[in-house]
Amino acid sequence: MVRLKEVIVTFFNNRWLVFVAAMWIQSCAGIGYLFGSISPVIKSSLNYNQKQVARLGVAKDLGDSVGFLAGSLSEVLPMWALLLLGAIQNFVGYGWVWLIVTGKAPMLPLWVMCLLIFIGTNGETYFNTVALVSCVQNFPKNRGPVVGILKGFAGLSGAILTQIYALVNSPDNASLIFMVAVGPFMVIIALMFIVRPVGGHRQLRLSDGSSFTLIYCVCLVLAAYLMGVMLVEDLVDLNQTIVQIFTAILFVLVVVPIGIPLWLTFSSDPRTPEEESLLSEPQNKEPERLLEHDPNEIIFSEVEDEKPREVDLLPASERQKRIAQLQSKLAQAAAEGAVRIKRRRGPHRGEDFDLTQALIKADFWLIFISLLLGSGSGLTVIDNLGQMSQSLGYDNTHIFVSMISIWNFLGRVGGGYFSEIVVRDYAYPRPVTMAVAQAIMAVGHLFFAMGWPGAMYIGTLLIGLGYGAHWAIVPATASELFGLKKFGALYNFLTLANPAGSLVFSGLIASYIYDSEAEKQAQQRHQLVSNSTSLLTKLFDTNDDVLKCEGSVCFFLTYMIMSGLCIIAVILSLILVRRTKVVYQNLYGKTRS
Repeated sequence: MVRLKEVIVTFFNNRWLVFVAAMWIQSCAGIGYLFGSISPVIKSSLNYNQKQVARLGVAKDLGDSVGFLAGSLSEVLPMWALLLLGAIQNFVGYGWVWLIVTGKAPMLPLWVMCLLIFIGTNGETYFNTVALVSCVQNFPKNRGPVVGILKGFAGLSGAILTQIYALVNSPDNASLIFMVAVGPFMVIIALMFIVRPVGGHRQLRLSDGSSFTLIYCVCLVLAAYLMGVMLVEDLVDLNQTIVQIFTAILFVLVVVPIGIPLWLTFSSDPRTPEEESLLSEPQNKEPERLLEHDPNEIIFSEVEDEKPREVDLLPASERQKRIAQLQSKLAQAAAEGAVRIKRRRGPHRGEDFDLTQALIKADFWLIFISLLLGSGSGLTVIDNLGQMSQSLGYDNTHIFVSMISIWNFLGRVGGGYFSEIVVRDYAYPRPVTMAVAQAIMAVGHLFFAMGWPGAMYIGTLLIGLGYGAHWAIVPATASELFGLKKFGALYNFLTLANPAGSLVFSGLIASYIYDSEAEKQAQQRHQLVSNSTSLLTKLFDTNDDVLKCEGSVCFFLTYMIMSGLCIIAVILSLILVRRTKVVYQNLYGKTRS
């Protein structure tokens, strides 16, 4: 009996159980991705026009991105309380919308509907914050893969929930809104006491590499499977039995990772000497603690001021030797009164910042602006995929939406994987991988602008991969440069770059250019029509969608601008790389030696 209790406690406190549970939470945390399927039901049931639906879409985007409250509460409330708050918001917001759409509750003004959509979608920010904060603290040495996998599952949640809804096969389209309200709520209630920090840095094992390999294999198989299922269901009319089989296989793939904590729990033996060495000084500390100093130590910033520039070009071992010599000289000079050591107020890069301290740092704004340009331009593509494919003559626009969601998922997983190789194997700044992602996006925008044959497929691939990679790289970078203590608030501030970029690039630039080109084409089509006929047409034509643009010219200028913005983002990322080389050498250089 005592042994069974110990096994249960060990299993419950296993960081891999926390990680797998966080993956399941993220699998239903991207309910905003289902808005495209929900909005037609709301539009038809409440007799909304397209402008009113667009306002609901803005409320959804704001709810998905404004996470100040979740980030602030993560510092004072336990993780289960945050998850419960998010679940209640999701249930109340979308549950009330379902009651209104089905006629079970009275119809409310548009602004109240926007508020309900905002409240419901804002629950996502609590799920994201808890999952990321808990798992990054539990896996301080694997931040890139952990963030990439978790954000990847959030991106796939729309496809997963859609497949589950197909299993229900309800004739009532409003039942999708009911599922969005109830499904995540039930999952969160079941898992809210599992996802939390459990001192994961003390659970390092030599088997961690193989465990991550299994997770990556599941991710790749899941992405390929969902892509295949989407294509089959879109092209073939399947009976309900086949849909049930497809959904059952999906559940199996999602549940498979639970085998990792089970295996670790029931095969747990005393650590080998090799595993104990993983916890030896200084690796039993989180990487950012490598920069801590005692009151008598020469602070890192003073050495930075005094060292010659060529020191940074030396190999890691020689560079650290030269820096140690410089520290010794400065310490001796300070003791003799020859120099006075300047001490900065507040933390240094690699230590714990709060939001106000981070906001006055150039590195933080380089991350924010680079993310705004990169992810904002990517979101512009996602928001305009339908019109883009129609303007190029494609009838089936859903295939591109499905494709970009899969590439987005793979970009997040791959971004975390490759950025971790860069920092672990080469002790090189992680933002260099963000520069690569933004360069890929610049090429993708160029394909969209030119409208070459197959450009939609290639552009969707490149933009999806690049956009997704941002959301694996940026949170990990922020945790390395500004610490884990206030990570929730820092992360939720950075996510504001997404709606800000979308508002400017999609809401202003893309829409204005598209309407201008559509007006030009309308004038050319009607140039032979008499003025009187044109006047009558304008007076009696009530079609809101009269302005339609055809050809690659519709988005040529937009995506040339987007490509240029991505190039600027590359430059900003490379500036950040140059500024943080020494920081990453101190964070990861010692772990390589």
